Amino acid sequence: MAEVGVAMAGTATETSTGALYGRFVGPLLSTDAGSDAEQLSQLTLTALGQASLRRHWPLVSGALEGLAGQLQRRDPRLELSLFGCRFANPVGLAAGFDKNAVAAGIWHCFGFGFAELGTVTWQPQAGNPRPRLFRLAAERAALNRMGFNNSGAQAVRRTLERQQLPSPGQRPAVLGINLGKSKLTSLELAPDDYAASLEVLAPLADYAVVNVSSPNTPGLRDLQEETLLRRLVERLRRLPGCPPLLVKIAPDLEDDAIDAIARMAYEEGLAGVIAVNTSLSRLGLEQRRLAQTGRTLAEEAGGLSGAPLRGRALEVLRRLRATAGPALPLIGVGGIDSPQVAWERISAGASLVQLYTGWIYEGPDLVPRILEGLQHQLDVHGLPHIGAAVGCGLPWQA
Repeated sequence: MAEVGVAMAGTATETSTGALYGRFVGPLLSTDAGSDAEQLSQLTLTALGQASLRRHWPLVSGALEGLAGQLQRRDPRLELSLFGCRFANPVGLAAGFDKNAVAAGIWHCFGFGFAELGTVTWQPQAGNPRPRLFRLAAERAALNRMGFNNSGAQAVRRTLERQQLPSPGQRPAVLGINLGKSKLTSLELAPDDYAASLEVLAPLADYAVVNVSSPNTPGLRDLQEETLLRRLVERLRRLPGCPPLLVKIAPDLEDDAIDAIARMAYEEGLAGVIAVNTSLSRLGLEQRRLAQTGRTLAEEAGGLSGAPLRGRALEVLRRLRATAGPALPLIGVGGIDSPQVAWERISAGASLVQLYTGWIYEGPDLVPRILEGLQHQLDVHGLPHIGAAVGCGLPWQA
């Protein structure tokens, strides 16, 4: 995202936030080289974190209200209730951007109906060596091997408490917390590691996500195996005050593994499944070279996100819906960068969608553009509300 100063400048002039983003940030995102991707994100989050802490100060409040006026689209037809949470709209910020929950109090100002914070681990982690985040500008994609860098569950709780957020269920945007395994914790002890984090953060979460699908923590994806995942989920469900619990899966699973997770989620009463995380597959870009390292994607570690992931993310979502049926809520993520792609994911069975890489490239206007596109589809198909569109199979109509 743009630096918050750039984003908020649109409230003081006739120039829109999206135009300012395109003018000042767009050139930085148009090439692989140039400004370091992680450094730019950290600069942005520092500014957003200060804005969230001071969001009640008159000047900051006024700027945030102006931002919200440009980017929010309020429409009762876009509201929906899932797993005990009331969503103002179905478009959310995916996990991985606000890892330490520093901007938890202001994501609704960007038009989001919900935001997923984290990934948070029990132990503080520096993550993998830099460079670890790379732009693939021509493909509107990114490669990351961050390694769950975060301040740890106890520090994240203090960060959330400092922001004095409304209680869960009373917030302008639903807040989920995405949990991962500490790198130093063995797979055998993973359930206790996740449980320690959830016990600390549960009182502040509208929902929680079990992330067993990042490709950047050794062995983590083994926890997607049905027996191990069931054991993990059962451990977390026993915690007092456990919030609605979802699981996030990888795009690289075989069909039988996807089917097993769908059945397990239904049998264990999980609140939903998030599909998908980043991919270890290079999706036809094996020989694409990174400007920063000179090596091809086939030679580089990390997960691929953005537009190249779009097709596989849709396939996994459709497989989940076919196996689990309509009762299990699904959240679609991966390669969503336009209203048409968001509608396609909802029409295929996603109740909610999440943005990350597409939001970075397209800018803050992507959220209202998607919401307006969804409103238009409801109109042209004669649907009363967004819930009626979930799994409807209807095509995008211009």
